[in-house]
Amino acid sequence: MSTLTPGALLARRYRLIDRVGAGGMSVIWRARDEVLDRTVAVKVLSAALAADARFRDMVRDEARAAAQLVHPNVATVHDYAETVAPDGTVTAFVVLELLTGEELESRLTAGPLPWPEAVRVCAEVAEALAAAHRLGIVHRDVTPANVMLTPIGAKVLDFGIATRIGAPDEDAEGETFGTPAYVAPERLDGTPAQPATDSYALGVLLYETLTGRVPMPAETWDELTRALKAERAPTPPDVPGLPPSVAELCMRCLARDPLARPTAHVAAAELRAAVAPTEPAPLVAEPVASRRRTVLVTAAIAAVLAFGAATLVALFRDGPHPGATVAQPTAPPSTPAAPASTPSAAAVATSLGEALRRLEGVIAEGQQAGDIRHDTALDLRNLLPALRAADTRADRLTLLREKVAVRADEGAISGAYAERLDLALAGFPTG
Repeated sequence: MSTLTPGALLARRYRLIDRVGAGGMSVIWRARDEVLDRTVAVKVLSAALAADARFRDMVRDEARAAAQLVHPNVATVHDYAETVAPDGTVTAFVVLELLTGEELESRLTAGPLPWPEAVRVCAEVAEALAAAHRLGIVHRDVTPANVMLTPIGAKVLDFGIATRIGAPDEDAEGETFGTPAYVAPERLDGTPAQPATDSYALGVLLYETLTGRVPMPAETWDELTRALKAERAPTPPDVPGLPPSVAELCMRCLARDPLARPTAHVAAAELRAAVAPTEPAPLVAEPVASRRRTVLVTAAIAAVLAFGAATLVALFRDGPHPGATVAQPTAPPSTPAAPASTPSAAAVATSLGEALRRLEGVIAEGQQAGDIRHDTALDLRNLLPALRAADTRADRLTLLREKVAVRADEGAISGAYAERLDLALAGFPTG
């Protein structure tokens, strides 16, 4: 990498113009794509990293995953290539959209942003993350250094350590990727990659853009571990004029429990609503209202099930179109009413193990049938171990059922399987 100079041609296509940035892992060049006649950014990996075939494979796979993302708030990945010099030196590089603007990290050196701007920027970051999560990708390094402020909005950069939902969240030596102050607590325990870790980083980003400081300062993994063990929860951001809903959302993103955090999709909707309360609600906001309706309906169904009225559940599931007239059947005089304590077919499971197996079975069937998207199935499986703790199980069940409703609103779970998952969750023992 050190031998590259302006004018060099990489892969017989990319003519280097000048260096525009550098870091510990790479140097970024402005370059000309001589095939498509456009200016691009070329991120050249350090020679030490490029010499490692495993690292090159990882970067290529992650560039390939990031290239699937077509979103106005994501820097576009155009290409990945490798060249070999006569002396055997490998040059590996990623070709990206060339952006003009200012890094959020640089902007924050002057202090926090005005709260409307901070909320807008974080809404755009949340929308980018939601798009990545829909494709099963977790960014894992959402920081101000990886957000560019451009004339057309914020752009999320550098999916260099992104990975697939459900993949191991550490390297071959067991080390954690990322920037300590933005890393979710569960990542230190090696929990498989999940969207909730990006939601945590989004909360840190929102807190920092509003206040000018991170909620839990940590330069190293040891400092982060000590800070987490101290269990001092950050105080909500106190900014004049800031809507209470934004401060509350920030704290939900920073929750220690991954199940308690909002999805990036929901966070984007709530942030957008906070900066444009008088404008027509954006399309992304609909799932929030829909989620609440779904949660209310599923809670009502669970209550009915608890009292054994299985026929009413069948009516909700298989009944006529809303608005149609439903004849109310009258039981024959000789038919005694069922006791109120009679359990329904979806009653509480006899054991935690049985309840977990039932839920895992529904997830597997839905995934095989194409009714539960692959990345969503992995995400749900990653959250199941949290249901084993008896003292917090009731709260976690409520949060997980709400998360199922949100995923259904996003189209990642069909309506039929969202209902089956909710019924399976309703059957969990809570004690």
